[in-house]
Amino acid sequence: MTSKNAIYLFAKNDIDTLQKKDHLTNVIKQYGFQVVEHHDEASIIVSIGSDGSFLQAVRKTGFRQDCLYAGISTTGLLSMYCDFLIEDIHEMAEAVLHNKIEVRKYPLLELSVNQQPKFYCLNEFTIRSNIIKTFVLDIIIDHKLFETFRGDGIVISTPTGSSAYNKSLNGAIVDPLLPCIQVTEIASMNNNEYRTLGSPFILSGSRTLELRLHKDWNDYPSMSTDNEALSIQHVETVSIALSNQVVKTVKLKNNSYWEKVKRSFL
Repeated sequence: MTSKNAIYLFAKNDIDTLQKKDHLTNVIKQYGFQVVEHHDEASIIVSIGSDGSFLQAVRKTGFRQDCLYAGISTTGLLSMYCDFLIEDIHEMAEAVLHNKIEVRKYPLLELSVNQQPKFYCLNEFTIRSNIIKTFVLDIIIDHKLFETFRGDGIVISTPTGSSAYNKSLNGAIVDPLLPCIQVTEIASMNNNEYRTLGSPFILSGSRTLELRLHKDWNDYPSMSTDNEALSIQHVETVSIALSNQVVKTVKLKNNSYWEKVKRSFL
């Protein structure tokens, strides 16, 4: 049985980060926590680095449903997924021990390419043309054709992922308490032959979304989930839905999502 104070530290394999990991290990043990060698043994998984490190930690530990995740920033700045600075590790330990934390639940996207086994992402799924040419795909909502898109690509984001790539494409930042997904175009072509909505749109989490690629010279799109590329060829369809699974993260009680948005952008 996993101890509730068992912590797994996820860190990059470079000298500076490993030194910080050793420091954190020593501090954590002073507060009675156990640092474990494998993430399967942990009740709390802590990433060390940046938001990218947090996304990697969640992905490489399998989007575990039976543990908490926390992000510790080594950049000197708090971010969307990193609620703690490495300098504040004592504050974090005290908060966990004295129940001064809350659990925030972040929704996940559930995806399947060509009806193959499903996989997940926390931030966004991106599909783009892999050559210097536009590509064409049908956007199908609840099994009905909504529009035919021609352009550089599409970004599908979760509410928390709405503040990342989606925002740079003028998408809306969405409250993570709303179970939904956002669809945002990358450089759509609108003319007499192709016509799209031309603006991001938000779908209820109960809806299904399918992207169906037209068969042409561009059958090898570039795809990514969060900050990791997918090496899948001959893509025909991508099925997307909001998963019933969530990522549970640790946060201080005075650090809401909108406080994080304000801190990051205003």
